[in-house]
Amino acid sequence: MIIQALSFYLFASVAIAAAVMVISARNPVHSVLFLILAFFNAAGLFVLIGAEFIAMILVVVYVGAVAVLFLFVVMMLDISFAELRQGFLQYLPIGGLVGIVLLAELLMFGGSWVIAPATEGLRSFPAPPIDQVTNTHAIGKILYTDYIYLFQGAGMVLLVAMIGAIVLTLRARPGVRKQKISDQINRRPEDAIEIKKVQSGSGI
Repeated sequence: MIIQALSFYLFASVAIAAAVMVISARNPVHSVLFLILAFFNAAGLFVLIGAEFIAMILVVVYVGAVAVLFLFVVMMLDISFAELRQGFLQYLPIGGLVGIVLLAELLMFGGSWVIAPATEGLRSFPAPPIDQVTNTHAIGKILYTDYIYLFQGAGMVLLVAMIGAIVLTLRARPGVRKQKISDQINRRPEDAIEIKKVQSGSGI
């Protein structure tokens, strides 16, 4: 328990510090790097509570795709840092007001949260021990039984989006040589290879 508590405080403190540095760093590249650090520590917190599947998804999807994409976009664009800092003080009061309102809503929600009386009777239903059902098995069982149609629908939407992006970026340009698989397969050796007998010392 002591190791788990120390790990929790370590991951939580680093995650909070990295989140603060994301919004306070002057260089956008440094902000993205601190965002990646915050994602890794959040994944560590998920591992501590037994949600290893969510931790893996957080690292693979957000760190491996989203944050790296942010990093590439920030590094490839010619961003004027002086122009970015000009409007910071101008919008600081509005941002602070929105932050205070959100904090007040979170405090009100946390203070009024109680277990619904209708869910009290659900505790009597038998459930398998938590050490016999892993997090990944439980999520997979729910996705592929109760939400199978919604899961497949989401997959179809992503597939259509991927095909649409390929179609929009695919342009036929004149003078560009393209690979034709059928011509390569149907080509005969005598059409592609010419054997010449060269005499010694005569050259080609």
